Amino acid sequence: MIPLRPLQLGDILGGTFSALGRCWKTLFGISLIAYGGAILTLVLAAGLAYLIVGDHLHAVLDVRGGDDPHWSDTLPLIVAGSAVWVFALIVMLLASSMVSAVCPAALQDAVLGKPATFGTVWRRTLARVPAVLGTGLLTSLILAVPFLLFFGLALTVSIIAVTDHTSPGPVIALWFLGLLALMPLVIWLWIRFSLAPAVAVFETAGPVTALRRSTRLVRGSWWRIFGISLLVYLMASIAGYFIQIPFNMLGMFSAVPGANMVGPEPEPSEIFAVMSVFMLFIMLGALFSQLVTALFPQLAIGLLYVDQRIRKESLDVTLAEAAGVPLTPANPAPAPPYGTYGP
Repeated sequence: MIPLRPLQLGDILGGTFSALGRCWKTLFGISLIAYGGAILTLVLAAGLAYLIVGDHLHAVLDVRGGDDPHWSDTLPLIVAGSAVWVFALIVMLLASSMVSAVCPAALQDAVLGKPATFGTVWRRTLARVPAVLGTGLLTSLILAVPFLLFFGLALTVSIIAVTDHTSPGPVIALWFLGLLALMPLVIWLWIRFSLAPAVAVFETAGPVTALRRSTRLVRGSWWRIFGISLLVYLMASIAGYFIQIPFNMLGMFSAVPGANMVGPEPEPSEIFAVMSVFMLFIMLGALFSQLVTALFPQLAIGLLYVDQRIRKESLDVTLAEAAGVPLTPANPAPAPPYGTYGP
């Protein structure tokens, strides 16, 4: 799938497309289980919340114009909505961690030219989801620290400025320039830890060890990894956008007949019936778009991990032995101009 030597940009992009072509059933199957299961779980959670607080929702919707809904009806809706939101956050984190784990899990066999069977990749992925989840949470926490420190400082300055009736211009400039100055630091940290999910799967490492290993592997190649990562994320975003367009159009066209049948004062059930068809197509488009935008960059980053280990740790020798193939030289020596030397 890839040459067993330090990889160039073309090797990484070609290897990514090759991995998608060879392992698409396994990759898309496990990813569909992850995201589809997450969506189904969220729909069930939303339905359960509606069964619990549906009467309060109807009471709020039936309030006449100019009147405020009763707090006894509003509070249960706020609690139910917050609970569903927190549950959705947890479920989507688990689904994203599974998708982040499935790419390096499949690459472990693909880089050796072996078939990445569904069962093998599934078991390998499930075993590493907790480590990948922990890696993502630790990375997010580290990236959040500079923002939290800045927000604390800027908020304190803002309160002092309001208390002293100071002109808001300097405070607005502080917020804008501060956030602008934080972006390079956050991007630098993100690239340093970008190989951590691959480390967690390939090396069965814990979250802290994965972050440390990623830092060592990225050192000296930050700009290269940043450029390739930016390119593959951009390519995936463009592809995902074009995938979603036909689903959005189908959703709009399918909702038109139902919308024409709704009266001037539709019931909530009629609005729900019209919007459900539209939202079904929107969710399908978002699902398939998310599959591409999640899988393609993670496969490329997994190959970047392999490339960095080849460059720093001679992983190509180990891979060649495991695959039972001769090693591909990085710079093959040219043939002598007058034939070989010696007898």
